[in-house]
Amino acid sequence: MLRPRIIPCLLIHEDGLVKTTKFTDHKYVGDPLNAVRIFNEKQVDELVVADIDATSHFREPDYDLIAKLASECRMPLCYVGGVKTAEQCERIISLGVEKIGISSAAVESHGLISEAASRVGSQSVVAVMDVRKAGFLRRYEVFTHNGKKATGLTPVDFVEKAVSMGAGEIIVNSIDHDGTMKGYCYDLIDQLIDLVEVPFSVLGGAGSLSDVKDLINRYGVIGASAGSLFVFKGKYRAVLIQYPNVEEKSSISDFERSPIRT
Repeated sequence: MLRPRIIPCLLIHEDGLVKTTKFTDHKYVGDPLNAVRIFNEKQVDELVVADIDATSHFREPDYDLIAKLASECRMPLCYVGGVKTAEQCERIISLGVEKIGISSAAVESHGLISEAASRVGSQSVVAVMDVRKAGFLRRYEVFTHNGKKATGLTPVDFVEKAVSMGAGEIIVNSIDHDGTMKGYCYDLIDQLIDLVEVPFSVLGGAGSLSDVKDLINRYGVIGASAGSLFVFKGKYRAVLIQYPNVEEKSSISDFERSPIRT
């Protein structure tokens, strides 16, 4: 039976662990391997690690780092960043990673999701989209290259295309909410939730465990991903790796009422 998942997301920039606000203002928060070790102890549901330099610097994934992360990780690991070919997907899976996130290449390479799914299985292929409001009408649009390159695609366009090509999971990240810690972007999620018949995770804006609980109560079985929530403590954002304990997690993810859709 599928259950809600609570998923830390770690960003790697210049070989260090960072946190951003609206995809800018990179704040160094530590060593990624140390963070993984701490999350192991806290028994997290799964972990997303995104190399935010790979695509924008036009380089391949850092396979040495990925291998180190996978060897340390004791939970399902999704790697995102710089993936352009099905061969890269196979290599990353061979290193011990369970899922591969495909972002810019999902837009630029029409057959990559299908080819990757045929080689490593749909369950290991995650389509990742970064979304913000743009243009005179302030409509949601998918962006790549750390939010710098407009694609012209709406989130609905992206989801429909990705799922039809065989993506086994969707992650949507709100650029406008990234690092703000003011809550998830329900307006964006509402546009997509009924279109997605595969596992669906959302990222951007969680500032408290109450935000995570509200998300799960609203939508039911969903992946509640967050960055700042799990690396910062208090209003001054002191760096502290954290995750809900067993009792807290049970109270968050054991929803008893029907999902609310407004």
